[in-house]
Amino acid sequence: MKDWAAPLIASALFALLAPGLLFQLPGKHKPFEFMNMKTTIASMFLHTVLYALVLPFFVITNKILQVRNSDKVNS
Repeated sequence: MKDWAAPLIASALFALLAPGLLFQLPGKHKPFEFMNMKTTIASMFLHTVLYALVLPFFVITNKILQVRNSDKVNS
């Protein structure tokens, strides 16, 4: 299951950070809108930047936790 952690995290973040699904930043009529299912070029760009920043954080954190857990098991 360790090998599947990164693709599962990436897929979940890709789905959750889709503009308009849970939230849209910036929105069409307000700076922050919830579940409007619409998108703009600015929101696509911002959600892409968020995805690019959040994904490595989760993947690196997952790798660190895997290393720590494997050290405990081997001790």
